[in-house]
Amino acid sequence: MPKTALAPLTLALLLAGCAVTPQRPPAEAAPPASFRGSDDWQRVAPEVAVPEDWWTMFKDPVLDGLQAELVVGNQNLAAALAQVSSARAVLRASQAAIFPTLSVGAGSTRSATAQSNNGQSTVSTSNSLTANAAWEIDLWGRLAEGVKAAGASYQASQADLAALRLSAQATLTQSYFSLRTAEAQQALLERTAAAYQRALELTEARYASGVAAQTDVLQARTQLRSVQSQLSDMRTQRAQLEHALATQLGKLPGQFRLPSSKDTAHLPELPPVPDLVPSTLLAQRPDIAAARARQTAAYAQIGIADAAFFPSVSLSGSAGYRGSSWSNLVSAPNLLWSIGAAVAAPLLDGGQRRLASDQARASAEAATANYRQVVLTAFQEVEDNLVQFAESGASLALQRDAFEAAERNLDLVLNQYRAGTVSFLNVSAAQTSALTAEGNLLSSRNRQLVAANLLLKNLGGRLPPSSAQQ
Repeated sequence: MPKTALAPLTLALLLAGCAVTPQRPPAEAAPPASFRGSDDWQRVAPEVAVPEDWWTMFKDPVLDGLQAELVVGNQNLAAALAQVSSARAVLRASQAAIFPTLSVGAGSTRSATAQSNNGQSTVSTSNSLTANAAWEIDLWGRLAEGVKAAGASYQASQADLAALRLSAQATLTQSYFSLRTAEAQQALLERTAAAYQRALELTEARYASGVAAQTDVLQARTQLRSVQSQLSDMRTQRAQLEHALATQLGKLPGQFRLPSSKDTAHLPELPPVPDLVPSTLLAQRPDIAAARARQTAAYAQIGIADAAFFPSVSLSGSAGYRGSSWSNLVSAPNLLWSIGAAVAAPLLDGGQRRLASDQARASAEAATANYRQVVLTAFQEVEDNLVQFAESGASLALQRDAFEAAERNLDLVLNQYRAGTVSFLNVSAAQTSALTAEGNLLSSRNRQLVAANLLLKNLGGRLPPSSAQQ
């Protein structure tokens, strides 16, 4: 290689000692040893292993079937999967930029040249067969940092998909519990309406016999119509929850039907939930992993911006044959070749490189703040659900006792009314108390199931395996 061609490369190698120092995100703060809400969480079973499909712990085959349909039909998941494919393509493109490029070509040119003496033109043919190679030497780590940023973005997109899937699965489970609770509330209102109808008939009979006032009949009819109105509202709520499930599954609401089960016993029993450890939360929540990967990508962008202050170094070469005939084109007399190195660096850019570097650092600081906020939000969610889980358990026991007392009281008051010792106002109050107590009991069961669902989600979700090298 001629010495003049080696000069730019030699200069670049001498400057290599000034390579950009890669920027690294700040170290993570150590998580607390336990959650504060764990102190009040009595239902702990550390020996229980939570599967990735945590909803199976509720032992509901219908819910299991809906979850299987979710991962196939949910359109938000389909869009996130496309984003993963796009990020994978960007990663592979950045990896390919590190390697030399090679291109080949062939061409044939026919040209005419006018002669000055007689005005005749000479026609000639030129055929060529060439190969060209080029390679940018990554002395300052710009391309390597680009691969790192693209790899982190790819991991973030994978974690986003996992987080979206986890959220969709938890939302589906919660919607399913709400729907089953609405069915149980509907069954309660239907039973109550039937009981109120019998009470109305009783008061009408007593009024006809002259042993009850007309106000008793009016009060009984008012209660019946009120419950019938509530029943209509509950049917609407159940239908809307069914429509929400259909949308989550990627189906038209009008073409989706979930068989009704109005038996209160159909509400799943609470599964044993193991203890939550903050370090496990940090390791398994995909939204935290996505925020951390974006932080890594943002710091890699600092290296890319800083590398722009240094000259770019590239090698190039070409070889081929050129002649007038294809038959003897590939021969020594027709051989052409060239090889060289080049160094290029902008001298004046109006501060664009400095601004790009400052912007990259600001973006990295924003990514760090976003990461910390995601961690704080995750810890808040767990603490909230630990409290709700514990308090809903205590509330459930109290509501069950209140319901049993209200039922006994209603039986006593009805017997007293039939005996004529109390007015229908007492019956009305007892019926309202019984209805409210059983409705509160169902709501408490639903809240406890929802809290357990969200806690199990944090233990059941799994991060995708790292694919940054793909």
